Amino acid sequence: MNIPRLRRRCLIGTSALALLITTAACSSTDDEASVVVPSPKAKAAGLCRDLHEQLPKKVEGLERTDPGPESELTAGWGDPAIILRCGVPRPPEMIDPDYAAKNGVKVNGVAWLLQKNDDGSYTFTTGARLAYVEVKLPEERTGGGLGPLTDFAGPIKKTIPEGIA
Repeated sequence: MNIPRLRRRCLIGTSALALLITTAACSSTDDEASVVVPSPKAKAAGLCRDLHEQLPKKVEGLERTDPGPESELTAGWGDPAIILRCGVPRPPEMIDPDYAAKNGVKVNGVAWLLQKNDDGSYTFTTGARLAYVEVKLPEERTGGGLGPLTDFAGPIKKTIPEGIA
């Protein structure tokens, strides 16, 4: 097939422009944390939206830096970020009463299941609430113990009633 020279340049120019735009779009979010947004049922999603409005601007002195994609079901603080996701599924470990008893903590009236991850981070998930809230502390943030959970206790107690989700 013989494409005229001018048309070939336009096609090459268009392809190069598309690649440049794609690269720029990807690189603008490279420094931001990204998370999987949960997809809870309507009732839990409503509770999570209420929680989102009550979340603190700072956690452990870290400024709020919400991850992408933007959602009322996720929030973050600092870099590396402490990530909160609301409306997550119940962790299977929560079903095992022995595991939950050994790995449960209560912070300012909110019960949490503690899970240590292979990468050195910790995941805390609320129990006995009508929506499950998950907080992930990256390894770099685990030195402060349960401090971040104290910042979440008030908003969770205020917006997500006790019960079984």
